[in-house]
Amino acid sequence: MINLVVRGDSGKAVARAEAGVDWMAGFPDLSATEFPMLWALTPYGDAVFNQRQIPLLLAELDRLPAACDGEWVGQARELCQVVERGTHLYLWFVGD
Repeated sequence: MINLVVRGDSGKAVARAEAGVDWMAGFPDLSATEFPMLWALTPYGDAVFNQRQIPLLLAELDRLPAACDGEWVGQARELCQVVERGTHLYLWFVGD
């Protein structure tokens, strides 16, 4: 499971998603050229998105295949808004 958390420069958590990303549910099949942001997710590492990358991530969430969908998508959108409204905030996808 990949967890979602917004952190500031200090590394302190500002917000968290309750739902996690089930990477095995379709993510291995995502195209790196069509989904470069989501393709960066891995179940064993972290992926970090800054304020300038959030619009690209949101666009990918809009066209996400049904196999990858879940409760986490809406929560990811909310966390993206937290990053966009703040300063020095980052959305982390944290693998095990």
